[in-house]
Amino acid sequence: MNQTATMQKLEEMRFTGFVRAYREMTETGVAGKYTTDEVIAHLVQAEWDDRYNRKLQRLLTNARFRYRASFEEIDFAAKRNLDKNQLLSLSSCDWITKKKNIIITGSTGAGKSWIASALGHLGCQHGYKVLYRNCLKLFDELKIAKADGSYIKEISKIEKMDLLILDDFGLKPLDGNQRLMLLEIIEDRHGRKSTIITSQLPVKQWHDAINDPTIADALLDRLVHSSYRIELNAEVSMRKTYKND
Repeated sequence: MNQTATMQKLEEMRFTGFVRAYREMTETGVAGKYTTDEVIAHLVQAEWDDRYNRKLQRLLTNARFRYRASFEEIDFAAKRNLDKNQLLSLSSCDWITKKKNIIITGSTGAGKSWIASALGHLGCQHGYKVLYRNCLKLFDELKIAKADGSYIKEISKIEKMDLLILDDFGLKPLDGNQRLMLLEIIEDRHGRKSTIITSQLPVKQWHDAINDPTIADALLDRLVHSSYRIELNAEVSMRKTYKND
């Protein structure tokens, strides 16, 4: 089999990284400087990197992040009660493997959404399926889904996510339908998947925001006791830094 036929078969098998690296090595003539094992290792690594990058891009696109946040850009110098050691520990994403949750609370401009999104990006980099949703928009869309018959499909899609980020919880008290939808989402994920919730309200006020004692007890029991807590207290707004939240 000649080189052209080999390249064609590799392309048909979608070994795009392998093909690109192989072409670069043959065109530059560097292949002769390495042993056969080294050449194979280089080509395999190129293919692995290509597949990882393509998968990461799919995960990031499907996550629907509102912000392009990266962990490296988190400002630990700002005075907002942010524990750097805690964040560094969470950056390993072991908490997703362990099906744990994170609750991030703080005033407007404290950087809650940015931190949540940065942790979500790390989740994608570790190969986890992540979905970012604003709470109010999510409830509105699920209400429409109930009307057009796609509710079960949408709820099932959320359930399959390794990490769900619910942003801006508690901006206004939940109505009856919203309470039940939130309970269903959290019940499906409890002990099976991870969730990040951001809120301007401290956790002690969530009971009133949920606006139903029985459902509030059920939700808080499933969320609060198995969560890492990040309670921000910003002296200055992070809006200019992160341009969000």
